[in-house]
Amino acid sequence: MKIKRLLVLLIILGSISFCAKAKDIKPDELLLYKVVKGDSLYLHVFNPPKSMKPTAAIVFFFGGGWEGGHPRQFYQQSQYLASRGILAISAEYRIKNTHGTSPFESVEDGKSAIRWVRQHCKELNVDPNKIIASGGSAGGHVAICTAIIDGHDNPNENLDISSVPNAVVGYNPVFDTTDKGYGSKKVKGRETEISPCHQVKTGMPLMLNFHGTKDTTVPFENAERFTKLMKEAGNKCELVTVENVGHGFFNGKFFREKNGDKHFNLTMYDTDVFLEKLGYLHGKPTINRGL
Repeated sequence: MKIKRLLVLLIILGSISFCAKAKDIKPDELLLYKVVKGDSLYLHVFNPPKSMKPTAAIVFFFGGGWEGGHPRQFYQQSQYLASRGILAISAEYRIKNTHGTSPFESVEDGKSAIRWVRQHCKELNVDPNKIIASGGSAGGHVAICTAIIDGHDNPNENLDISSVPNAVVGYNPVFDTTDKGYGSKKVKGRETEISPCHQVKTGMPLMLNFHGTKDTTVPFENAERFTKLMKEAGNKCELVTVENVGHGFFNGKFFREKNGDKHFNLTMYDTDVFLEKLGYLHGKPTINRGL
């Protein structure tokens, strides 16, 4: 009886320890990448194990309608991918509620972040030809825009250094900023200027996007249409359809506890496989897809 109670106690203590560990995910360091109009923007960096060779790097942009949000949204993803051997970053960028800005400034900051990482690749031990832009919802839009939108660069930066990533991974990103998608009122009068569906061209980086069929914020039709447009233009763009889930399904329990890790595991597993095929990661995922 005592042994049974002891085993139960050990299981409980182990669960408490695991939960505490999950809630304590923190970046290894914060790196200042941009100061604009008095606002300082930082990269929340998760370092991979030491490597003699330069690694790939992934830069995540959080969601929140270009108005709110926090880099914590991608701490769990960053921790996992850093453990797999690449530099993982969750980036700050200007948002309306904090900086009084619009989606256009968010896109500019996304491009600044990618450019900064490429510019400092030697110090970061990063391969400048293996940089991934990623993000969810409005942050997914920012990630896609770094690859697809011309202009909207900060003129004070070294524009000889490309802000275009080598690959993009989006988690229910905003694909269309007209009234057929999301955010038209936030870009009124300029609805197609930073609308990925309206700016598709040839020669785009490889893309992987995840979208739920029950998404009522960013219609699933937008994801299908963007994928079709990309392929028609000769680009490689994969869409992972996740049945019967809505917006934000990809969040893990660190950021949204009620979600659990079911769809976090699915999206991270497929992201891992995608990056391994590109040669950015090596070996099999250390996470189970689960579905």
